[in-house]
Amino acid sequence: MNNNTHSLKEWMQKRDLELPELVELCGLDKKVVEAIVAGRYTTSPKHREKLAAALQLDPSEIAWSGAVNVDHMYGHGPQFGRSP
Repeated sequence: MNNNTHSLKEWMQKRDLELPELVELCGLDKKVVEAIVAGRYTTSPKHREKLAAALQLDPSEIAWSGAVNVDHMYGHGPQFGRSP
């Protein structure tokens, strides 16, 4: 993480934005934005783009806490036997 990367909550503080303002600016559902800010929601690329645009940032400037990279796997997982 470089010096210009901060969490969504930190960027909101730097921009003096409250949650309702961020929700209005990004156009996402309030519950989704609350969960993302709290780190309880894995953001999609679209969510990241909208939130970053609302803060006038590049998505790479935000440390997406709680975000987990999605690994695309083939098959249905171990509960269904072997995956190719």
